[in-house]
Amino acid sequence: MRTALIEKHWTDLLRTSISIREGRVSSVTLLRRLGNHSRKNRLYRAFRELGRVIRTITLLRYLSEPELREQITAITNKAEAFHGYSDWLMVGGALIGHNDPEYQERVVKFNELMANCAIYSTALDITDAANQLAAEGHPVDPDDLATITAYIQHTIRRLGDLVLDLNPPDAVPTTRLDLEPRALFPGVAS
Repeated sequence: MRTALIEKHWTDLLRTSISIREGRVSSVTLLRRLGNHSRKNRLYRAFRELGRVIRTITLLRYLSEPELREQITAITNKAEAFHGYSDWLMVGGALIGHNDPEYQERVVKFNELMANCAIYSTALDITDAANQLAAEGHPVDPDDLATITAYIQHTIRRLGDLVLDLNPPDAVPTTRLDLEPRALFPGVAS
């Protein structure tokens, strides 16, 4: 690592970062300018060296801090679980039939929207079940709730009767994701 290069161009690095943060330069434009064809560009080389320093520091922290490893593993597992669920929901499998990037982006976004809707619906069902148990006087342990996943597959009909109603609803939909106090704290009246 050549830290002298970072020191020499530190003000340019800061100026560029501030320009991106304030919206004067888009990150996409900057990445285009600093693409593979700009290896001789001083700013490119300085950012590359800064990236190497940051990666080294992160790697050393990862190796020396068990809490950081646990946190990264937990976050990675959550992301992988979502992607696995999203892949399972993908109608037609992972094959995207066009080479058009805009079409592919629409397919991916639709698939993620569909996954989020299914997760939301499952979370509503789980919340209703917990509230019903609490209403019947059964204690609901928060630790038990924390182990329930919203990535349930056996209740989803991927290719079943799908009805699309484009008419606006008569009433404003209400969310039911709020657990009643008695669900978490037995003996508390709602």
